[in-house]
Amino acid sequence: MKTERNLDDYPRFKEKIKHSSRSKNHYVHNIKAYAERGILLFIAVIQIYPLIWLIMFSLKSNQEIFGKNPLALPQELLWGNYSRAFLDANIGRYFINSVIVTALSVIITGLLAAMASYGIARMKWKFSQTMLVVFLLGIMIPMHSTLLPLFIFLKRSGLYNTYVALVLPYIGFSLPMSIFILVGFFGTLPIELEESACLDGANIYQVFARIMLPLTKPALATISIFTYLACWNELMFATTFISKQEYKTLTVGIMGMVGQYATRWGELGAGLVIATIPTVLIYICMSKQVQKSFTTGALKG
Repeated sequence: MKTERNLDDYPRFKEKIKHSSRSKNHYVHNIKAYAERGILLFIAVIQIYPLIWLIMFSLKSNQEIFGKNPLALPQELLWGNYSRAFLDANIGRYFINSVIVTALSVIITGLLAAMASYGIARMKWKFSQTMLVVFLLGIMIPMHSTLLPLFIFLKRSGLYNTYVALVLPYIGFSLPMSIFILVGFFGTLPIELEESACLDGANIYQVFARIMLPLTKPALATISIFTYLACWNELMFATTFISKQEYKTLTVGIMGMVGQYATRWGELGAGLVIATIPTVLIYICMSKQVQKSFTTGALKG
C-alpha cells in the first residue's frame, strides 16, 4: 500500500518540479529583460544628451557659458541667438546652399550609380569586371590628394565659386561605394524578371526604369544616406573651392562665426543646432527606412 501511494504521488511531484522550473525561468527571463532595457535606456540617454546640451548651449550668453556651470540649464532663454545667427551670420543663406549642393549630389549620384551598376551587373560585355575594378579604385584615392588638381581644373574651367565646384567632387567620391553596393544588389535579383519584360516587348531602357530601378529602393536609400552625410558635413572642399559668400555652405559659415578676438558662442551653438536639424528630422521621419536600408545594404552589398 505504501508503494502504491508513492507511485500515485509521483506525477504530482513531477508536475510541481516542472512548475517550479518554469517559474524560475520566467523570473530569470524578466531579470534579463529589465537589465537589457536599463542598458538600452542608459545608451539612449548618452546618445541624446549631447543634442540636449547643444540646444541649452545655444540659448545662453557668453557670460553664462564661461562664468557659470556650463552643464546647467540656461537662466534666460536667449532665442535672439537664432535670429542673429540667421541675419547677422547669414546662416539662412548658407543653409540653402547646403541643401542645394547636397540634394543635387544625392540625386545625381543615385542615378549615375544605378545606371553604371546595372550595366556592370546585368549586361554581358567583355570589360564589365574591369570597369567595376576601375570604379572601386576610387575608394583608395584620398580626398586630400585631389585638392590641388581639382583646384586647378575648376579655376581653368571657370567652375570655381559655383555650386558645380562642390557637386562634381562630391559625386565623384560618392560613386565608387554607391556602385559597389548597387552591383551587389543587382546581382541578387532574378534574371526571369528581365526575360519576362523582354517577352512582353519592353526594351532595355523600359526594363531598367520600370522594373529594375524600383526594386533597388532599399539600396538607393542606403547610398543616399551615405551621400547625404558625406556632403552635408563636408568642409575641406567647401573651404577650398568656394570663396564667395553667396555660395558658401553651412559648415563653412559656422566655421566663420569663430572670431579671432571674440566669438559669440551662443549664436555659434544656434548655427550648430540649425545644421543638426535636417539629420535629426530624417531619422525621426524615416527611422524604419533608415534601419532597413542599412540592413539591406549590409546583406545585399
